[in-house]
Amino acid sequence: MTYNDFLKNLTTNTNKVQKTMNQLSSFKEVSKPSDNPLLVSKIMDLNVSLAQNKTYSSTIADGISWSQTQYAALNGVTTSMQRISALIQSSANGSTPTEAVKANKDEVEQLISGVVDSLNTNFDGRYIFGGQNTTTVPFEVEKKDGEITGIKYNGTAQDLPREIAKGVGVNLFADGSKLMNLTDSAQTGENISGYFNKLITALKNDDKETLSGSLLKESQDYTDNFTTAQAKISTIATRLQAASSRNETERTNLTDVLSDKQDVDVAQKYMEYQNQMTSYRATLAMGTKIMQTTILDYLH
Repeated sequence: MTYNDFLKNLTTNTNKVQKTMNQLSSFKEVSKPSDNPLLVSKIMDLNVSLAQNKTYSSTIADGISWSQTQYAALNGVTTSMQRISALIQSSANGSTPTEAVKANKDEVEQLISGVVDSLNTNFDGRYIFGGQNTTTVPFEVEKKDGEITGIKYNGTAQDLPREIAKGVGVNLFADGSKLMNLTDSAQTGENISGYFNKLITALKNDDKETLSGSLLKESQDYTDNFTTAQAKISTIATRLQAASSRNETERTNLTDVLSDKQDVDVAQKYMEYQNQMTSYRATLAMGTKIMQTTILDYLH
């Protein structure tokens, strides 16, 4: 009975020493589910949460870059539109000769092409103003007999939904049709394509009355429309940056909790190891004496 107790204690102490040595060598509290099923379950849940956090972080970073690219593209558009307004004012001046108006018309056509180029900006292989159709060029210049008659939108009237946290979503601006149409109370049903058509026609005919009237006002209306879209995009970017900060805080917290549950305290674990080795050696020493005893020691 004493010998069996010795073997049981020796096995227990050996297993403890072996487990502690494994923890010290791997720096992990557990190496297999049977070590501590409840703890392993919690660690697995934390790893899943960290993986989700990483996915959300990537989505947020992509959304921020997407919005920043859009904002920069619309900067180019508003600059072109402001130049178009200046050319309209110049052409509407009664002292401006027909030859100068024709030159202005040629420059306006180049500026319209520049507006389309900016609206066709591509980010990471995706067109930023094509709605959910991100692989097809969304805008194209329409021409007849070499002259611009307007622009055409080939995208969809939808934004891009993104999940940035569990149960939290945001719609990235992508609906290029909102850039074609006026969104204020002055909307007449005509889009910017029809406006450009009227503008080119008026410049071609040197129609100073039309240039100084509705065309000049509408130019500002469409410029304001692009500026409004920029403001909306800026708001989305600000929200995403706040989400990025929360995501980083959550990742830090999850990492700390995972470390507390998964990683070993080396100093504390080494002290445990030393105590266990002392117990292990004592068990071996007692075992040596037990194994030297035989039945003859009890016969007199």
